[in-house]
Amino acid sequence: MRNFLSDFRFRTNRQAGVYRTLAAVALTAALALVAPMAHAEQLSSDAKAAIPHDVQQIIMVDYREMQNSPVAMSLRDHVMPPELKKLQDALTKSGLKVDEDTDALAFASFTMSNPDGKGGDIDQTIGIAQGQFQTREILANFAKTKVKPLIVRNNSIYPMGTSGLSVVFLNQTTMVFGSKVAVAAAVDARDGIAPNFLTDYEMVNNMAAVDSHAIWSLLNAKGTQTMMKSMLAGAAQFGDYDSVKDQMKSSRYTMDFANGVKFDMAIITSDTLTAATVATLLKGMQMLKKQNGTPLEQSALNQTTIDSSAGKLTVDYSSSDSQFASLLTSTLFQSVVK
Repeated sequence: MRNFLSDFRFRTNRQAGVYRTLAAVALTAALALVAPMAHAEQLSSDAKAAIPHDVQQIIMVDYREMQNSPVAMSLRDHVMPPELKKLQDALTKSGLKVDEDTDALAFASFTMSNPDGKGGDIDQTIGIAQGQFQTREILANFAKTKVKPLIVRNNSIYPMGTSGLSVVFLNQTTMVFGSKVAVAAAVDARDGIAPNFLTDYEMVNNMAAVDSHAIWSLLNAKGTQTMMKSMLAGAAQFGDYDSVKDQMKSSRYTMDFANGVKFDMAIITSDTLTAATVATLLKGMQMLKKQNGTPLEQSALNQTTIDSSAGKLTVDYSSSDSQFASLLTSTLFQSVVK
């Protein structure tokens, strides 16, 4: 079974091997690929509280909805980060029935103070899985194999073999995984020892605009600027980019596979002129891609709408399942996921 955590690559500043954002994949290719689901899985209160305050990006995936769509699972396979294969192996050995027990997955990228005391911030990523987990059996297996947890107040953080990763169960339905440092930061946030995501009122408010969708993501200013830098990899030739990059304040996107593939993205900027300038840059990249693309790629680019209004840039794309499935094998798509 392919890695159940391979649904998305999650790109953060200064982390060379971490997961690329799905939005970067879509928009670097000048695509816009996502839309509402009536019963999409939402982050629980414990999960939200476990995300540290200085979060750059959150990606939420309704794993059940992904499984119900062949094209969604095909997308997962094409953007699978091999770095996470070891996590599935570790979880499986621990007794977790990955595909049976998991309802939703989330990834959060955040910055934190360097724990070694050398100063400066470091980037970390945690994963959050929600479902009906057989925690009693998993913990019994840890005890049987003499795995000793790190005790942090009432939390038991378990190392997961030689993977270098750790896991903590916040409750019967929510677990957090990642490096030991990242997981410890998550439980500090959840326990109120450190500020958490819920104190970032702007991002919390933005969540209301996306969390009814099958797949959604929120990015803060730094995350948005990092994503846009990746999307506009060739924009150095456009002199306006440097003048507007710091005016990008936040962004969000959603994706759905209920009736074909649909993606909607909104980038919030400081003013109307900035939004219009970024829209012009994206349209310029779109034109460049059209000139060199195959007929299939050109068709996809023609189905992408880029617009701006009142300080907000929007990118929208929709296609049939078959059109999108064909696009996954294109040179354009492969160039941004490898």
